[in-house]
Amino acid sequence: MRRGMRLLPLAAATYFMVSGGPYGIEDILSAGYLWGLIILLALPLLWSLPTALMIGELASALPEEGGFYVWVRRALGPFWGYQEAWLSLAASIFDMAIYPTLFLLYLRQLAPAWTVGWHGFAWELGLIAVCVLWNLLGAPAVGDGSVGLCLVLLVPFVVLVGYACWNGARMAHGGMWAGPADHAGLSTAILVAMWNYMGWDNASTVAREVDHPQRNYPRAMLLSAGIVALTYVVPLAAMAWARVPVGQFSTGSWAVVARTMVGAWLGAAIVIGGALTSLGMFNALTMSYARVPMAVAGDGLLLPALGRTNQRGVPWVAVLACAVAWALALPLSFERLISLDLILYGSSLMLEFVALVVLRVREPNLARPFRAGSLAAACAIAAVPSALILYAMFVSRHERMGHMPALALGALIAAFGPVSYWASRTAWLRPADAVAAGD
Repeated sequence: MRRGMRLLPLAAATYFMVSGGPYGIEDILSAGYLWGLIILLALPLLWSLPTALMIGELASALPEEGGFYVWVRRALGPFWGYQEAWLSLAASIFDMAIYPTLFLLYLRQLAPAWTVGWHGFAWELGLIAVCVLWNLLGAPAVGDGSVGLCLVLLVPFVVLVGYACWNGARMAHGGMWAGPADHAGLSTAILVAMWNYMGWDNASTVAREVDHPQRNYPRAMLLSAGIVALTYVVPLAAMAWARVPVGQFSTGSWAVVARTMVGAWLGAAIVIGGALTSLGMFNALTMSYARVPMAVAGDGLLLPALGRTNQRGVPWVAVLACAVAWALALPLSFERLISLDLILYGSSLMLEFVALVVLRVREPNLARPFRAGSLAAACAIAAVPSALILYAMFVSRHERMGHMPALALGALIAAFGPVSYWASRTAWLRPADAVAAGD
């Protein structure tokens, strides 16, 4: 039997699928320290915890490769299952193209000459190639590597937090919470925080490659949720304690703050950590996303070759196909548009919450080693994150990606899902498979 992913590697891989460290939370300070910390403390309860509970129940009840795709398909049928996969994979094109770019930006701070001209694109392709080879070794190898990467990238922040606490203890703190708190700043901070707290369901797609998934998924979700919250809240609270001006923070400014407060060596360490974060996130998400086309192909709705696995159980054709798609997206220079990510990811997440409630009603006797409360509790768990997603869509309705509003672009991408389903059904699904699937 192949070794499966254990609790700690699963939690570490989930950590990278969601967070990857404090990188990216700087823009939350558009609302000031006080509101920024309130948002970072509130969203784990309103956003992360309900999602973790939902995943804990469904992953323990249906520990299948493909995860969220399998849940939605079982609850709502093949059409909606396909839409779940479509939304997730479409979002991955916009999301995954940015991590090699972020890796390059951090590398440029260490050695600008290495990234000039074609060298930069070569580094981006190199990152993708490393993650492909790493993934071909199997999910346990990705999980074990995630543990090591977590430790390395967080050590510089431990030093920074320690120095900030020591330095701040000698200061007066009457105005350390001062900062802007206008409506626009609060809305931006909430959207940024939601983006930094999303992605928990990605861990569900490797369920067959996890040791004792019924036991480990609920534990991994809660463990990683706590670590993510701590690695966001503690560094920001330390900066407030040390009276670092809010104006010094912008996207990617942790290295500047570390150089100013401690020294160039710590700034360089945080830059290296940022590069490792990009590597770790791309690596863990490659593992997650590649299992989705494999599961869809297994149902006869995609090219059958995407379901082929190597001796370690890795869907190697799907890994390569996803890597090529993400590599082709690199020259397009996508910006990390939080609103578009939230629209696509949020839509897929709402389908998962619907599946949670529908399965409670349709299959009350389904074995659930972990149960997220009563039916009323399941409805409440679904309602709060769904309300936040609708709020995010409303607030970001004027955000633009190029010449098109992000909301309209997200709706257009989602609208192609049914078209793609019928095309895939016509091209790949055999009549016998259609009858078996109840389609």
